Amino acid sequence: MVFYESPHRLVKALAQFAEYFGGDRHACVSRELTKIHEENVRGTLAELVAVFEKKEVKGEIVIVIAGAE
Repeated sequence: MVFYESPHRLVKALAQFAEYFGGDRHACVSRELTKIHEENVRGTLAELVAVFEKKEVKGEIVIVIAGAE
């Protein structure tokens, strides 16, 4: 599943995804795709919530969530 999200709602969206899909579901948060400051962070939804709670995020955000196994 692919989601386009606002940087202001990123942590809330990740927390809601973790609640709905489970915190152990793998995902990737990509920022500023195809630009010089591109960043990709991979992990479980629970790990991603923890990472992005600690930092301020700017730019365009894309979240990719793995399907059920």
